[in-house]
Amino acid sequence: MPDHLPRRQVLRTAGALGLGAAAAGALSSTAEAATRTATQATTGTGTPDKLHGMGAHHGKLEIRKDPFGTTPDGQPVDVYTFTNGRMTISMLTWGATIQRVETPDRRGHIENISLGFDNLPDYAKLSPYFGATIGRYGNRIAKGRFTLDGVTYQIPVNNGENALHGGTIGFDKKVWTAKVVQDDKSVGVAFTYVSPDGEMGFPGTLTSTVTYTLDRRDNLRIDYHATVDAPTVVNLTNHVYFNLLGEGNGTIYDHVLELNAPRYTPVDAGLIPTGEIAPVAGTPFDFSKPTAIGKRLRGDHQQLVFGRGYDHNFVLGGQPDSHGMRLAGRFWEPEHGRTIEVHTDQPGVQFYSGNFLDGTFLGIGKKAYRQGDAFAFETQHFPDSPNHPNFPSTVLRPGQTYKSTTIYSFGAK
Repeated sequence: MPDHLPRRQVLRTAGALGLGAAAAGALSSTAEAATRTATQATTGTGTPDKLHGMGAHHGKLEIRKDPFGTTPDGQPVDVYTFTNGRMTISMLTWGATIQRVETPDRRGHIENISLGFDNLPDYAKLSPYFGATIGRYGNRIAKGRFTLDGVTYQIPVNNGENALHGGTIGFDKKVWTAKVVQDDKSVGVAFTYVSPDGEMGFPGTLTSTVTYTLDRRDNLRIDYHATVDAPTVVNLTNHVYFNLLGEGNGTIYDHVLELNAPRYTPVDAGLIPTGEIAPVAGTPFDFSKPTAIGKRLRGDHQQLVFGRGYDHNFVLGGQPDSHGMRLAGRFWEPEHGRTIEVHTDQPGVQFYSGNFLDGTFLGIGKKAYRQGDAFAFETQHFPDSPNHPNFPSTVLRPGQTYKSTTIYSFGAK
C-alpha cells in the first residue's frame, strides 16, 4: 500500500485506543445478543447451514462433525465445527486445518476472517498452506539439507533450492485422526498424525498430537505435543491466514500491528536466514509501537525486496510468565474493530504479509485472494535452525517430549 493512510485512520492509530488491553471478551452485550442467532458454519459442500443448537445460547460450548470429502486414495475427510455461542471455528482432518474462524466485529456483525476453500480438491491442489498444521519442520531449511549427530539428511526441495514446511508432502497434506475434547470451559479437537521414519527424509518415527480448543472468552488455544524414537528435528506451527475485514474483503495494509520483537533474523534472496540476529530499531521491521502494516511496506529496504514485503522471523522479547508464555503481537483492524492478541512459549514468530497471493484461485467466499489480502503469524523456532548453531535448537531425542502452546485471543473494540 500505501504510505498514504487515510487521515482518520492515522489519527486513530496514533491513539491506538488502548490497543495494549487484552482482546478476549471485549464485546458489548449488544454485540453478544446479535451474535446468538447469527452463528453459522460450513458443511462439507461449503453451503452455509444452521448449526443444530449451536449459538442459540451465549456461552454454550458445542461441536459437531460433518463429511468434507474423500482423498483420491479413498480416505474420508471430516470437518469439525465448534462454537462458544459467540464465535465459531471449523477445522478439517486434512492437514489439521483451520478452515473458518467466524467472529463478530464491534457491532456484532459476523465474518469469516480466515482464508480457505469450501472443497477438498482445492486444498489438495492449490492451497498455500491455508490454515494448515505445519510439520515436520515449519519454515525453510537451506537446500533441504542438515546434519544431525554426524549424519546428513536430505529433504525434498519445494521452494526454489530450499525445503519449505516439511518438503513436498508435509503434514499439511496428511489426513489426521481426530478426537473431540470438551469440558465445562472449552471445546475442540485433538488431531494426531504418526510420521514414519524416513518420511520426507526426516529420521525417526514422530508421533504428533496438536489440540485446538476454543474457550468461553474467545481464546483459541493450540497445544503441540510430539515424541520420537530416534533423534530428529521438529518445528511445528499453524499457517492460518487472517484478514480482520473478512476473507476476500480487501487488503490487510490498514491493520495495525504491535509486535513484541526487538530483533529479527535477516535473510538472503532465497529467504534463508544469514545467521545474523539484528535489531529492528531504525528499520521497517520495528513494530514496537502500533503501526499500520502497509505504512512502510513499499520502502526500498533490501529485506523487503527479498521478501516482496514482510516474510521474516522475529525474535520475541520480554520475560515469559510462570507458564512460559509471553506476548508475541497484537493486531487491530480500525474500521470494524476486530482484534487478535497472540501469546506463545516459542522464541520466534514468522510474520508474513501475504506477498505471494496472486489472485489465481477463489476462496470460500468465491473471491480472488490477491497480494496483501491476508497475514500469517506463525509462532515457531527459527527457520533453518539445524544449520545455525547460534539459533535455539530444534533437535528432539528419544525420551524427550516436544511441547508448545500458542493462544490466539479474539475480540473487538
